[in-house]
Amino acid sequence: MLTLSLPGQLFRSSLNSVCTTADCVTAAARLLQNMDQSVKPCDNFYQYACGGWLERHVIPETSSRHSVFDILRDKLEIVLKGVLETENGEDRAAIRKAKILYSSCMNESLIEQRDSQPLLRLIDSIGDWPVASDDWNTTAGRNAPEAWSLEDTLATLTARFHKKVLLDMYVWTDDRDSQRHIIYVRSPSIGAQITHYGYYIIRQFMALVIVPQAREAYLHFMVSIAKITREDRNLTQDDDRVWEEMMQVLELETDIANATSPAEERQDVTVLYNKMTLGELQGTFSLNGFNWTRYIQGVLSSVSTEVQLEEEVVVYSSPYLEKMNDVLSKHSVRTMQNYLTWQLIIDRVNSLSRRFKDARARYRKTLYGTTVEDAWWRECVRYVQSSMENAVGALYVRETFAGESKQMVSDLITKIQMAYVETLEELSWMDTPSKEKAREKAMAIKEHIGYPDHILQDSNLKLDQEYAHLNFSEEHYFENVLENLRSEAHKSLKKLREPVDPDLWIIGAAVVNAFYSPNRNQIVFPAGILQPPFFSKQQHQALNFGGIGMVIGHEITHGFDDNGRNFDKDGNMLNWWSNYSAEHFKEQSQCMVQQYGNFNWKLAGGQNVMTNSYNKLGVHVKSARVRLQAYLKWVAMEGEEPRLPGLDMDHKQLFFLNFAQVWCGAYRPEYASQSIKIDSHSPLEYRVLGSLQNFEAFSEAFECQKGSRMNPELKCRVW
Repeated sequence: MLTLSLPGQLFRSSLNSVCTTADCVTAAARLLQNMDQSVKPCDNFYQYACGGWLERHVIPETSSRHSVFDILRDKLEIVLKGVLETENGEDRAAIRKAKILYSSCMNESLIEQRDSQPLLRLIDSIGDWPVASDDWNTTAGRNAPEAWSLEDTLATLTARFHKKVLLDMYVWTDDRDSQRHIIYVRSPSIGAQITHYGYYIIRQFMALVIVPQAREAYLHFMVSIAKITREDRNLTQDDDRVWEEMMQVLELETDIANATSPAEERQDVTVLYNKMTLGELQGTFSLNGFNWTRYIQGVLSSVSTEVQLEEEVVVYSSPYLEKMNDVLSKHSVRTMQNYLTWQLIIDRVNSLSRRFKDARARYRKTLYGTTVEDAWWRECVRYVQSSMENAVGALYVRETFAGESKQMVSDLITKIQMAYVETLEELSWMDTPSKEKAREKAMAIKEHIGYPDHILQDSNLKLDQEYAHLNFSEEHYFENVLENLRSEAHKSLKKLREPVDPDLWIIGAAVVNAFYSPNRNQIVFPAGILQPPFFSKQQHQALNFGGIGMVIGHEITHGFDDNGRNFDKDGNMLNWWSNYSAEHFKEQSQCMVQQYGNFNWKLAGGQNVMTNSYNKLGVHVKSARVRLQAYLKWVAMEGEEPRLPGLDMDHKQLFFLNFAQVWCGAYRPEYASQSIKIDSHSPLEYRVLGSLQNFEAFSEAFECQKGSRMNPELKCRVW
């Protein structure tokens, strides 16, 4: 029999003892349900670990992917729905504003009643949408009104609507000096851009590699919105003209994507980093006569910040800016205004009436295979969650998060850091000076766990001050969204003259994910991910090390992957590698590229998993080795945990089983064929198979014979 002290804390007896507490029974049931024991673990460990899960779960009609992560996010959203809908007269100002914002989103009848009115006013404020106007141009479709300028329009998009089109100008920590902020200029994100509503607008994919059906669906989407807008302006429909102008917009978008450097040319940030003065920027990149000072000053004037020609700017996309000369000279200003306005409209479609949402749904069906839209309350929860992270985080943490989990996770991080440092000694490809620098960086990693303390402190005014300038109305959801966008833009731009905040959280608490910041050498584990199967203070440490321990190790290793390795322990871009270590790192990494190149994903039409391999390299160099070593050191100190009921598995096997089960998930074929091209992560099953095939300890734990699928002759190791 087992004796219990505190809940979930076990006194260990003999190695053959079985834990029969409610928590152990629940954990065992989950693990068993997810498994497919008809498959041998050495043949296909992913199917062995997740086959039961895949059998029991059907991808919802609203989704393109369904996974353990997605299920946890769904549950988190249910919690947020409850707290956002709960009236409490004692709510502080920040919480009241979050609830008003949510309420305005949920007022569907008023959104329907207002229909396109908010959109038409928005279009007027940005200088009109030529395709939905009969009097925008002054001459036969080529020229804009005299007052129009590209610089002013882009500045308005950036400063008022936090929208980056053609150019991405933003303020962030200087990569070469983590103690100051600086202006950055680069190409806009031509990748999978996640909007507030959790769906993707895939510009690069659409422009470069999209299947014809999806490209056609996108064009139909554009035309549908343009025609609705013309109709609501009481303009006669001119279908041929609308189609022609939207096709020109698509051609411009294609040219912009083609001007963007391919992924393999955007990996080495030390080469891309190009610091110059504003005056030098003007002299180096003319962009067909573009006035950089007018643009950047136009953006920063929104926060009363002045810049001179001596202001320093970091350019990260020199080849893109050089190619944009030809792009801008090729397309008319009418097409340009059509494109800029469309890029603003596409983000706002989901804030409008059903007519607009239906047009988007038809496009999504072709792109992702989804046949039903999410429940509207989910869309509202996601929007409020993403736009008021700290306010919503406070609600979530008060409702669900056990505060003592912070210390437990901190202890796990320390153990994994120590194990990481110890494994450095085993690396033959890294020389002694580089190992010493790596050791310093690993031990200097700062951690943020759960939530920022101030969001729960009633006497601390910081939370309310963060949202003090926001004034929401329950009747004007569309305008509330615009006010949030302006606020986000201004908060970012104001940093230029502010000191760097070392305690800044880069993400909110109500998020099922984890993050690493190279500029801060910081790892962040929000409260949303600190739950089973990743973590629980009641579950076995074998499961915690295999779950959240895997996430911790993953994020730590981001500091040493093909991007993070370019930054030192203080978050400054610095080449701390010797030539010997750098060269051998590339050789070791190439082994991973070749190995994963043997995986072909049937669901994606047999496409190779290493499609877009340069984006995926940083993920593949991570391994389960450090997490297991940290767990085994814990076992050596604390003793083996009792077995779980119904599972004839030892502690090492449980570690690997939970490691695999956090990646259980399924995709729709439409989404699979796209994600393999654009996602920096490999498909879920290959994250498990690729990692464990390279790990001798896994083969030993499950007695896999040499040459079996899970224990191949050739093994790759970076860390």
